[in-house]
Amino acid sequence: MPTRTAVYTGSFDPVTLGHLHIIERSAPLFDRLVIGIGINSEKKSLFDPHQRVDLMRQVTGKLGNVHIETFEGLAVDFVRSVDAHVMIRGIRPLTDIAGEFTMMMANHQLDPGIETLFLMAADRFAHVSSSLLKQIAALSDDDEQLAKFVPREIIAPLRQRMQR
Repeated sequence: MPTRTAVYTGSFDPVTLGHLHIIERSAPLFDRLVIGIGINSEKKSLFDPHQRVDLMRQVTGKLGNVHIETFEGLAVDFVRSVDAHVMIRGIRPLTDIAGEFTMMMANHQLDPGIETLFLMAADRFAHVSSSLLKQIAALSDDDEQLAKFVPREIIAPLRQRMQR
């Protein structure tokens, strides 16, 4: 019997509670969920790819069917490379829908055999973004405030990276 594999891609720089919530909801739906950490050499990242993989492993370790890999290039090519036919996309505010719909249509043109599954963010995560939490980390030294946006395992590494 073939394995049902889905892929959730993103920069995850760093992983947020919103990302983790999508992962935790997606994992039970498939035999295997591959987290594809995108590497864009044109973009300045807070964490390097190896650090992002390590952090993602820390927060998803309890999910036995989650696998983490890095990739460069088109997400649709990465999906094909891991023998998957489903892409998971998280939608935060309704303004995300237009961009995600455009991306889904382009991906469908590139490979009509890959479906996109959209999951709406829970209301408590609808406003959470990596850029927002970087602002909070830079302006507040209260770890309890930061823990409302990122998994606790991310707080110390995030604080260390923000100090550099």
